[in-house]
Parts: sequence; structure tokens; C-alpha cells
Amino acid sequence: DGGEWEAIASNLTTFDSLFTRIADPARAPEVLMLRDQVRTWRFYDHFRTDGDSPARHPQVGTRTTVLGHDGRDLAAALQTIREIGDAEALDRAIADAFPGASLEIAEQSGRFSFRLRQEGLLRALEASELSDGTLRYVLWIAALLSPRPPVLMVLNEPETSLHPDLLPALARLIGVAATNTQVWVVCHANRLAAALREIPGCMSLELDKDLGQTQLVSGSGFETPSWHWPSR
Repeated sequence: DGGEWEAIASNLTTFDSLFTRIADPARAPEVLMLRDQVRTWRFYDHFRTDGDSPARHPQVGTRTTVLGHDGRDLAAALQTIREIGDAEALDRAIADAFPGASLEIAEQSGRFSFRLRQEGLLRALEASELSDGTLRYVLWIAALLSPRPPVLMVLNEPETSLHPDLLPALARLIGVAATNTQVWVVCHANRLAAALREIPGCMSLELDKDLGQTQLVSGSGFETPSWHWPSR
């Protein structure tokens, strides 16, 4: 305050959080703002695609602006994108990954499900019939085209279970999401990493192991911080 330090709290225990103890709207509004911002971050680490996955079964349909971490509200999230989000981007993402395909949302007794109609098939495939990779790609579409984009979205190994031919389409989908939010992608697929690097504004950090030690490849520009601690 005015260049001087003021102690708002002290003797925090090891399990205490700065955001729960010091988020005071009067004495520490910056901490409160930061806490609310961090709460909007989204981390997608793993989507279930096994036979019992919630994403494969009909679920109660409600307005869903944010896909759940386990994807159980997938059909509702897709319908929400159609109604209040970017429906054209949704259709483009489907066609980009599966040429000639289209997505259908079905409702029965208040429960939503989705079907994927593909070129050459006589009927649309239910979610329970899709391969793990196809279902996972549809889950990524619902997550990345959220009508309520967060400040930060982190994707951990989104290439899991995906056919290599789908990785360029996934990179383009991530590029669309990156126009509305900051997206961090952790991946081990060289093809996905190469496709992401082609997106304007993409920053790439490459990690390597040397005798078991993980380190940044030299020349990444992150070896030294570009900031300094303020004077005390």
C-alpha cells in the first residue's frame, strides 16, 4: 500500500491456501480477483471411453456450457453449442475429422444422446457403437468449443486413442479454441506437435531427457526469467 508492505495474515499452516485465508475484498482485492480467475481454469486430463463410459449412455439434458471432466454431459454440451455457441464451428470440426459425416442429437424422455452419421453407412452410429478414438475426438470438440471459454485450458495428452490421421484436425480444432482462450497442450505425438507449431502465435517448448533428468531443450527462450522480485 503506497509502496509499503502490510501483513494481512501470518503463520499459515502447510495445508492452508493463500486464496482461502487472504482473499479479502477490502484488504486484498487482488488475491480475490486472482482466486476467481484460477477457478475458471479447466484441466482435461482423461476422458473415459470404455463400454461403461458415461459419454456412451443417454443422460439428462440440461443447458451445459462447460463439458464435465468425465464427459457424462457430452450430448447436452453439443446441443448447447448448437443453440448458443458456434454451431458452424461444430459442424466444421466434425467434417474436418470425418469427411461427409454429420452429428445428430436425439432426445427421449428428457435424456439426450447423440449419433454420428457417416458417409457410406445405412444408418447413424450410436455413441455406444463408436470407437474409442472417435468418441474421444467428439469429446474434445465439446470441450474446446465451449460457449463459455475459460481464461486457461490445459489438455494433457489429447492424442490418446486417436488415429494419427486425426491429429492434424485436432490441431486445427485447438487453434480455433485458442482464438478465445489460452490453451496449453502437453503431448508426446510428434505429428500433433508439428501441426500445432504451424498455428500462428503457437509457442513450443520441447523437453528432453538426459540420464533420466527432464530438461528444456536449449534455445527455448525460457532458461532465465524475464522478471525480477520487487524490492522489500
